[in-house]
Amino acid sequence: MGFMPDQLYTPSYKVVGDEVAVFDTTRGSVRVRLDGEGAPIHVANFCELAESGFYDGLKFHRYVPGFVIQGGCPNTREMTPEQVARGEVGPTGRPGTGGPGYRIREEFSVNPRNSHEDRALAMARSMDPNSAGSQFYFCLGPQHGLDSGYTVFGQTVEGSDVIGELRQGDVINSVTIEHAGA
Repeated sequence: MGFMPDQLYTPSYKVVGDEVAVFDTTRGSVRVRLDGEGAPIHVANFCELAESGFYDGLKFHRYVPGFVIQGGCPNTREMTPEQVARGEVGPTGRPGTGGPGYRIREEFSVNPRNSHEDRALAMARSMDPNSAGSQFYFCLGPQHGLDSGYTVFGQTVEGSDVIGELRQGDVINSVTIEHAGA
């Protein structure tokens, strides 16, 4: 019997605690130290997706100045950057509505460092608190109004200027996971 859609997914990736996500985008590179202690499910899920190549070629589909830049929707994979920037619907659906085919448990209620600081990395979700999957966002300035409802799982350590330049339609060439302790 396979995975049931109403069940929450538990990633098999084993969090070491020194993970750094490296985003290679059309605007440049961003390095994010992931918080495996505070948000182990989110970090494991993100690392699993990154290592499988899930994010490679996806586009940032949502840009709200002074708020967030969001990506990670697989519906953008077959779309051109221009189509995403124009807000068109792609062959697999509207950007911002896709995911990996499962959802994970929220950790904002248990993460002691769940703080939406400027350039924090967090997971997007639908109305259900336990509905995050693959979509993520970077904060464009502090967004503490989100602290009680969305899980922060990383903080940018390099490339803050790149995040500031990202716009709807920009491409995520790849996301790789490095280990700071290595």
